[in-house]
Amino acid sequence: MKFQKNKIILILLVLLINQYSFSQFSADYKKYKEIYPKESSVILNKEVVLIVDVKKSNLVIKQKVLEERLFLNESAKYNSKESLKYSHFYGLEDIEASSFLFNKKKNKYKEIKVKDFKEKDELTDVFYDDTKSINFIYSNLLKGGKSKLSYTKTIKNPRFLLPFYFGDSDPIINNKITVIVNKDIDIDFVKNNFLSEKLNYSKSEKRNKIIHKWELLNSKGYEYEQKSPSFRKIIPHIIPIIKSFNHKGEKKSILNNVNDLYSWYYSMIENTNKIKPNKELENLVFEITKNKKTELEKVKAIYYWVQQNIKYVAFEYALGGFIPREANDVFNKKFGDCKDNSSILQVMLQIIGVKGYITWIGTNEIPYTYKKVPSPLADNHMILTYEFNENTYFLDATGRYNDLSLPTSFIQGKEALISKGKNEFVIKKVPIISSKTNAIIDTTHININGNVINGTSKFLLKGYYKTNYFNYLERKKNNEEVTSFYNRQLQKGNNSFLISNLKEENKFTYDKNFKLSFDFKVKDYVKNFENEIYVNLNLNKDLLFYKLEDDRKNAVEYEFKPLLSYQTFLKIPHGYKIDYLPENIEVKNSFFKFSINYQKEKDQINYTQELEVFFINLSLKEQKELNKKIEEIEKHYKEFIILKKA
Repeated sequence: MKFQKNKIILILLVLLINQYSFSQFSADYKKYKEIYPKESSVILNKEVVLIVDVKKSNLVIKQKVLEERLFLNESAKYNSKESLKYSHFYGLEDIEASSFLFNKKKNKYKEIKVKDFKEKDELTDVFYDDTKSINFIYSNLLKGGKSKLSYTKTIKNPRFLLPFYFGDSDPIINNKITVIVNKDIDIDFVKNNFLSEKLNYSKSEKRNKIIHKWELLNSKGYEYEQKSPSFRKIIPHIIPIIKSFNHKGEKKSILNNVNDLYSWYYSMIENTNKIKPNKELENLVFEITKNKKTELEKVKAIYYWVQQNIKYVAFEYALGGFIPREANDVFNKKFGDCKDNSSILQVMLQIIGVKGYITWIGTNEIPYTYKKVPSPLADNHMILTYEFNENTYFLDATGRYNDLSLPTSFIQGKEALISKGKNEFVIKKVPIISSKTNAIIDTTHININGNVINGTSKFLLKGYYKTNYFNYLERKKNNEEVTSFYNRQLQKGNNSFLISNLKEENKFTYDKNFKLSFDFKVKDYVKNFENEIYVNLNLNKDLLFYKLEDDRKNAVEYEFKPLLSYQTFLKIPHGYKIDYLPENIEVKNSFFKFSINYQKEKDQINYTQELEVFFINLSLKEQKELNKKIEEIEKHYKEFIILKKA
């Protein structure tokens, strides 16, 4: 009885402590903690005001930002650091930041203003630009506390208006966008990723200004998941584009269409490489092409040399992010960014009388077409395009070990804006490479020794599989790292898989397939019961890699389409015969082609498995459809062959 009484007292104490603890927080905290119990913070208010005006024949653009955030757990202290970036194109002014602590007695927040703002350059090992940052720390930011940040961004080039995002990794309670634009300015707004969101819009006129307003309430937090597409493909957003403006009766075009974008781009490349290539560069080109008989062979030799010898280092100071450097300079320094690689590649082709075309392109992070978004937001990369016998080759020398016909994987399916002259360009789409080009072909012979399988394999890699292996191997520092890499990548059966006697053929070559041969052992894989042996010949189960979580929130994106072919020959142990062979299966649908086949031939079993994948991207609906297809097949991966003593 005494124990029961003490237990009740303890429960009451816990409830009182929890009630006291909860009372330490504001009404806002209690409200949003209940609505979003799993979130670390919510954005209470996010407001952006873009003001575009005409002054003295120029556009003056300012963007004011206000953000208020409420922290719902102890992670507040780890989010007290803040950083704002600016550059040649974007200035920062009027920065104000404060943290707010809730005072229980006064039932209100106490403001603590940030006073210490520090500036620093933003540099990495391979990326150098003129971006700087203003860094500061919110004082005493705790669970239940708030932060408030406001600043003004000056946009110095009208082509670089920033998108308005109606979403964040945290929920946003109130999201407002206001655009105040002079009536003499023609501005367009491109909407992206709006599905079921109830976006409120209004348009009004005041004096000589047009005012656009958008408001979205209670937007959910967007969760990053593995293999998710770029946030630009997920979060609802509006892209403002200034098409033109009038000043004193004269119309000035900015970004009416792709023609305007191209004219601006071309103005930054038209004076590049007017200087004659230096003698050393010419001699190099003649040397590496002297034994090549055809134009295509010469272009390959030059392209592969640039990939191997010009180190990728990005320099984007001011308009340097758009203007290629002189080929002579790139050659002397032996490093450069995508524009510099394209510059030297173009000049090296010119030396042998071959035409290469400077090309702007977006990587797979960019979801826009040039027609829909004719602005610098539509691309973030430069390559060189080469045409031969009605074939178009997209040469990206920032890649490594990509042969002439293989564009870098991250530009597959993207639009390429190809410069043909001062007022001439074409837009072509980079093909998505066929799965048959990106192949793994494995031929394996195995035998059984107790519960262990011993085997030998010949392993061939093509396309993006080959380039990825080469890029990984190039970074490995010693034999131990290389062996560890191969044991992970070539694994068969289970985690006890171990390679020996590995041999490599055509390593780090461009136009030949990469070949591996090796011996291996897999322990505890075979099951023995009295007079029977059970062994699963599905040593690789790659189809399961594409099975996705049922509760996934986002679309999925893969690097390339693969073809995987496995042929395994099992030597039947002496004194045993086949008691059971699983059924063969062959399936083809819109997602993949898959087959497993078993055949007996003399004293061995021949097993083949082939998987050809037809997709790179999957919507949520497609993911569910794909999962059903995989579940129908998955049971075949669990099948054993049974061998019985004769």
